[in-house]
Amino acid sequence: MASATGIPDVVAQEGLGEEEPLLGRAGDASQPEGKPLYKNLIIGTAVVAQAGIVLLTASVWASIFLSPLILFSAHPLLNSAGILVLTQSILILQPTHTAGQKRQGTIAHAWLNNFGLDFLVAGLIVIQVNKFNHNGTHFESPHAILGLTTYILLAIQTLVGFTQYFVPQLYGGVENAKLIYKWHRISGYVVLVFLLATVAAATQTTFNKTTLDIKLWAVLIAAVLVLIGVFPRIKKQKLGLGPKASGALGQ
Repeated sequence: MASATGIPDVVAQEGLGEEEPLLGRAGDASQPEGKPLYKNLIIGTAVVAQAGIVLLTASVWASIFLSPLILFSAHPLLNSAGILVLTQSILILQPTHTAGQKRQGTIAHAWLNNFGLDFLVAGLIVIQVNKFNHNGTHFESPHAILGLTTYILLAIQTLVGFTQYFVPQLYGGVENAKLIYKWHRISGYVVLVFLLATVAAATQTTFNKTTLDIKLWAVLIAAVLVLIGVFPRIKKQKLGLGPKASGALGQ
């Protein structure tokens, strides 16, 4: 039976549905009953993702603070912080599987996404101000084009995610909104890949090569660790890959 928000009140049986991750056994990536939400940040392979995102952030921040600080410096600092927070927003929601956990997880997911997006938008503003101040070109390098694409995808992802859960009336009701949950999850993982790819592309810019020297190999290793930590925790059923269960919300 589903609640008014469309979240099922019955937990999937062991070995079926949303208890089974892409890799591992049923329940390996599920939030234990009675455990606090923040524990989801280290359940299963999440520790690998945490190692990756910390390595990525540390690589960027170390390069920035070992170089002369200028207005531009805020751009990579803010963007890397935003990616760090958005990664937490994915990790905290993935293991939820009961109605109560999903409600809690979704609220935390929304707040973290809001903070992460704030960092990223601030980073975008900084780089645009810096470009205008120096009469620089806009959105010409692979990094800039990939970054703009990622910002657009993030804006769409955030709008759809917020409205489908908090304002389902826009879709004709809860049942209609639930029909796009799967696509919201899939696009969220795609956006994560775009974010990591944008950082990798940043290492090939002239300014990085001449001044910051953020290593491409370090970014790639960190990005792979993040993906290795995040992807195995994806629940098969929630992407339509496993036995079908009704109306799951959590990632």
